[in-house]
Amino acid sequence: MSETAINNAGAAPQPAPKKLDDVMLAMDIVDTLRHREKLIDRELSAEAREEKLIGRLKEIYSAQGIDVPDRILADGVKALEEKRFVYEPPEKSFAVGLAKFYIARDRWLKPVAVIIGFAAFVTAIWELGFVAPREAKARETQIELTQTLPDGLASARDEALAAANTDAARARIETAYQDGLAAAADGIADAARAAIGDLDRLERLLTQDLDIRIVSRPGAFSGVFRTHDDDASVRNYYLIVEGVDASGAAQTFEIASEEDQRRDWVTSWGVRVPEGEFNRVAADKQDDQIIQNALIGEKPKGALTPEYSIETSGGAILEW
Repeated sequence: MSETAINNAGAAPQPAPKKLDDVMLAMDIVDTLRHREKLIDRELSAEAREEKLIGRLKEIYSAQGIDVPDRILADGVKALEEKRFVYEPPEKSFAVGLAKFYIARDRWLKPVAVIIGFAAFVTAIWELGFVAPREAKARETQIELTQTLPDGLASARDEALAAANTDAARARIETAYQDGLAAAADGIADAARAAIGDLDRLERLLTQDLDIRIVSRPGAFSGVFRTHDDDASVRNYYLIVEGVDASGAAQTFEIASEEDQRRDWVTSWGVRVPEGEFNRVAADKQDDQIIQNALIGEKPKGALTPEYSIETSGGAILEW
């Protein structure tokens, strides 16, 4: 049997690999043919086109001083017909589009990187300049509402209760304390702080012995009266008083107005008295503009409300 039919192993022989120079020549031939469209149209459309085309190619290469074997020329013509060295773009698909997008990264990567960098910079500024301080403030507020203010309220209540000697004072202290706790639980820090301030003022007032006296100084009212809108002949009489310490300094009292039930901390207020008491004080002041008997009560230590030594209904006003 012929050795060209089978090898020693019994398999068909493999064709010898082509030399790189042969492949390069074949590619050059195909390139030459592509750039000479008239030659292709004329030679390949006629009979025996392959032989004629090979002959024409030999002339072209001979004119260039290149000796190309016929087998290489034939291989180049065949490669052109088979489109062996022709690039055919793949059909459009998502994968192809993604690949093209990646290949073109030199055009879009830098602008995108700049945009991403700018966005990261703006985000960092926003986080550091606005979000972080706001979150820190929120944490501080939460700690204040759940720890600082409740502790402050408890401490102020305990100090005030230690100075209280009456049930009325203790009830007022407990009311201020509970109001403060409710405000803290509702997230109203200002109201909780105000409750601590009220407890501090109550404690200071409870620790003092004060005299209640009628205001008697130039430019200040010692008494006023109110008339009723429905009947102008009906009047309510008030003496303007204040609570002073041993040095004569007026102290702050929490007084409720009988006219609108408003409560406020004031250094002077009007206490309602009978008409006769009002006229007595008026006569006392008229002779020399000095009230000789100005002392009309006291506020004992441990109590919050004045105890009057004259007849009074206990009603009060805050404005006149």
